[in-house]
Amino acid sequence: MTEPAAGPPSAEPRPSATAGAWGGGATSLHDFNAEWPKKAADTVDLVVDTIHDKAIRPVLLAARIVVFGLLIAVLSSVVLVLLSVGLLRLLDVYAFPGRVWLSYAVVGGVFTVIGLLAWTKRTSRAARPADGH
Repeated sequence: MTEPAAGPPSAEPRPSATAGAWGGGATSLHDFNAEWPKKAADTVDLVVDTIHDKAIRPVLLAARIVVFGLLIAVLSSVVLVLLSVGLLRLLDVYAFPGRVWLSYAVVGGVFTVIGLLAWTKRTSRAARPADGH
């Protein structure tokens, strides 16, 4: 028998060399070489999705809550001021013409009643549980 000529190693493994290691011959090594970039990309994608779900999403939700809460607070303050001014103008022009002080007294009385109702709905410190909830 003659030995094969020495030359550069081939890119394809010989079937006899891989048959025992991979159990399926040269095609399973070729399949493994073709699959590992896809598996690596899937693993990176899974890690990125996990980090996004566990760390970034809660931060985004908290930021949205803060932003929308501030927006609602500011807009409700503006609406409350505009309604108060509108009520004062309405009372001054139509209900009590020439008596601005009476319009202020009525609007102040309305806000006082609202504040007293809110005060009665509060809970005392002694009635609250020790854990603060």
